[in-house]
Amino acid sequence: MTVNNNRTISFVKIASSFCLLIVTSGHLLAQPAGGTKQGVIVTATAPVAPLLKGIDNNAVLCVKVYVPAGRKAIAINALAVTLNKSALQTIESLNVHYNGNEPAFNNQQPVTRMEPSAVQTSIPVHINALTGWNYIWLSARLKPQANISLKPEIRIVRVHTAQETFSVKEESKSFAKYIGVALRKAWDDSVHTYRIPGLATTGKGTLIAVYDIRYKHAGDLPANIDVGMNRSTDGGRTWSPMKIIMDMGAPHENNGVGDPAVLFDPVTNKIWVAALWSKGNRSIAGSMPGLSPDTTGQLVLVSSEDDGLTWTAPVSITQQVKNPIWHLYFNGPGSGIAMQNGTLVFASQCWDESKKPGIPHSSIIYSTDHGITWHSGTGAKSNTTESQVVETTPGTLMLNMRDNRGNFRSVATTTDMGQTWVEHPTSYNALPDPVCMAALIKAPALVGGKKQEVLFFSNVASQQARMNMTIKASADLGNSWQPARSLLLDERKGYGYSTLTRIDDQTIGILYEGVRDLYFLRIPITDIIR
Repeated sequence: MTVNNNRTISFVKIASSFCLLIVTSGHLLAQPAGGTKQGVIVTATAPVAPLLKGIDNNAVLCVKVYVPAGRKAIAINALAVTLNKSALQTIESLNVHYNGNEPAFNNQQPVTRMEPSAVQTSIPVHINALTGWNYIWLSARLKPQANISLKPEIRIVRVHTAQETFSVKEESKSFAKYIGVALRKAWDDSVHTYRIPGLATTGKGTLIAVYDIRYKHAGDLPANIDVGMNRSTDGGRTWSPMKIIMDMGAPHENNGVGDPAVLFDPVTNKIWVAALWSKGNRSIAGSMPGLSPDTTGQLVLVSSEDDGLTWTAPVSITQQVKNPIWHLYFNGPGSGIAMQNGTLVFASQCWDESKKPGIPHSSIIYSTDHGITWHSGTGAKSNTTESQVVETTPGTLMLNMRDNRGNFRSVATTTDMGQTWVEHPTSYNALPDPVCMAALIKAPALVGGKKQEVLFFSNVASQQARMNMTIKASADLGNSWQPARSLLLDERKGYGYSTLTRIDDQTIGILYEGVRDLYFLRIPITDIIR
């Protein structure tokens, strides 16, 4: 065990809050050794959030110590910790952070760092818990080789002073943690922000992740933005270095390309990536009617025929799919699909001929000849933008849409490749949403012991803010979404975009946005469909 606890403790000012503060005045929750003393409260909560490889301080849990008025400061000198075997196998170091009377974890320098070596261990600390509430956070750094299929579980069970031992009452049940990979972090390769994830699985089982490389700031186009890509050949456990697959060249500050979507064609074994090219100010605010790159944003495609190792140059299909009277036409980011009859489909969005920038409508683009030519559907619903598409039954497409009205997702179906649409019964009432991009895929899964097609949906499941990243499953192809088939992955606020892919018969992969970062998790289907 390696310990560094030489630092003096002081109060630290912080920003947002993870800890839920629950005060039960006068209720004895602590049992000091040798007797009882009224008023001291020691509890623990754990945020719902994964532990991520590549992050130095992953928040694990928060111990809250209440010292009543009239009592001297409690000089805490040790924290008794229990770990399961998965935690011992995956955790490189445990770190203690003292926040004084500020509740939120803020990734400050830890006051103690140790390497766990047993399932029961003690962390030496020097913390003077003063009158009122005191917040002690435990964080973890994972080993570089940590198995992301394991679920470490860590608890602080007792708080020790020289004279007393206080037991810890748990106020949450989220102490077991998923392990993920911080695929892209802010300032990796000197890049300010990574955003807008897309994810697909090829016929060889390779995972292809695409995203915006936002070099200078977190803002949208127009800006210096390229499309990046990473490959994984082991189900997301490890990833290749970043490769730039779309770069429209100089002048980079006014020639960006972003908002990618990716699909795999199982007939040709070709990977396609669609994105929006803004030559100058030709994104949503600056595009005008017409077809030229000098007047309107361009829907561009690249492809790979060697499982993502090399890529073609970008080609615009705007003249094939855009009505010239519209202001802008481009893809919905995330993932596209290949239908059972071989047709390739990306979700799309048109910004119509109304007063600039136009009213947005979610739609689709599709190719019946494996990407040689492309066609467009009509708008499914006004004031909708980023959407995702699945084929529920042969020939029937379901479009799940970001709705600018807020509160819920909108949903529509088509049986004629988007020439006409019917609003679905679940539209604008079944899937809460804070106006954000979301993900939708179809994959086979066991339901009640029988294998069937299931829809999996991910979003920030809140109507107030981009928080609570959640995966849901529908066993009746989107006709209902049962609360029991819902899995909260990350309660923290973030930029909120997500994308899903089927890794294998037992596993779903999710790539989602933190704040300027992209996180990847492998989720067992049995954790969603229980």
